Amino acid sequence: MSKLISKASSTINQIPSGRFEKFNLSENPFPLHPMVNKDSDQKKTNGSIYEKEIRHAEYQKVITNFIKIPQSDPNHLRLGFLVDSSYIGRGNGKSAFFVNLLREINKEFAIDLSEGKNKCFSIHFSPEPSGNTKTFKRFVDLFFQSIIKTDIIDYALAMLRIDAFIKLKGDKILKKYGDENKLIDSLNNNDWYSSDDFYSFGLTKGDLHKEMFKNPFLDQIDDAFPLMSNKKILTKIVNQRDFEDHYYNLKKENEKLEFVFNDLVSMFLAAGFNGSYVLIDDFERIPEFQSGIQRKDFITQLRTILYDGPYLNAKLGFYNFVFALHAGVPRLILDAWSLAGLEQRVSLNPTYENPKHIILFDKINEGHVELLLAKYLKEFRITDSEPEKLNLYPFTQSAAKEIGIIMEFNASKILQFSCNLLDFAIDKSYPIIDEKVVAEFSKQSTYKIDGDKKEQDISNTESLNLMEKANENNE
Repeated sequence: MSKLISKASSTINQIPSGRFEKFNLSENPFPLHPMVNKDSDQKKTNGSIYEKEIRHAEYQKVITNFIKIPQSDPNHLRLGFLVDSSYIGRGNGKSAFFVNLLREINKEFAIDLSEGKNKCFSIHFSPEPSGNTKTFKRFVDLFFQSIIKTDIIDYALAMLRIDAFIKLKGDKILKKYGDENKLIDSLNNNDWYSSDDFYSFGLTKGDLHKEMFKNPFLDQIDDAFPLMSNKKILTKIVNQRDFEDHYYNLKKENEKLEFVFNDLVSMFLAAGFNGSYVLIDDFERIPEFQSGIQRKDFITQLRTILYDGPYLNAKLGFYNFVFALHAGVPRLILDAWSLAGLEQRVSLNPTYENPKHIILFDKINEGHVELLLAKYLKEFRITDSEPEKLNLYPFTQSAAKEIGIIMEFNASKILQFSCNLLDFAIDKSYPIIDEKVVAEFSKQSTYKIDGDKKEQDISNTESLNLMEKANENNE
């Protein structure tokens, strides 16, 4: 009983202030390892802290040259490149740009961005490190995995069923379900079709599927395709998991290509999509580990699925690819690109100015450094009395400029430097971070920033010198 009533001799009478409260911050706003992982629940690293103004020009070029061009236009761009304009290395913000573009597109499936011309979804992925994605077969596996992670098959199946519902019973189902996610889950759940909610519509699963298969885009799909089982077994409800199981049971590479670039395209068209934007980060991880022959074979297969193969995708240009490339990558793959016949279609080395398919990714400038720091600081302000103003506190403008210069205007290094600098200022009890504090910090060996630190969560391999690699014999 004594432990219930006895008191400690030393008591806590006052709660101390948090470490970063002196700067009106709930915590250190800057990531120690600024690698973008869109699946993370931490806003410091999942790309959700993003200053659009920094990449406004690049964003507008993507919207103008890709998204606002009707997919029905036979000359719409099927392949493009997001390319660093200088040899800055990793950390220029391409991954964050892609992640936020992905979210912007999928928010309304590009209907808003294209001014109603297109209804397109977007997927995003990175090739694996260490050469694990040097074959086209593995590339297609990652492509399909990204489709699964986006849950776009469940969306497409729900859209097909909603369309059939509306044709049979008007918009009653839309009035009944105000929540989009609940509606999608219900339409793709076999148990829901045995519930009172479903019976209240006066339909059977058979009625719904008969109406759904009147869609002409479903006529050309292979009988083995998961959805086609509903044509024979009217009571079965397939969902995305059935597609995933089916894909991984396919043994031959040509079967997977038919599934992804032919039959899936037909189903997406039937659901009402007219295209997709495929954002591929860190593309250099593929050619870095390939021989010259492997590069040519890979790029030839890419040309086949995009332009001149027997697939529906090649006929329509449904999937529109955008590769993120570091500055040395075009030179690295140019020979194989030409030998595979793609240089004439989508030039890596265009002789004309301002090519529409190339979005140059410039280094950030002094003003961008201020915007970047202010954006992260704002996310962790305890109180924000003037949210409309650019608030760099505890940094001064001169400090922000100096940070940019020291870190060579590399966004990732700036964030990592600022994270450690803020800790340094607090340890030293400095009231503000000006250029003198930055200079002192940069001289402290214990606070040195390792600009070549290995990437975590994205890559565990050493970076290659792409300029040197490009000059090697490709044989």
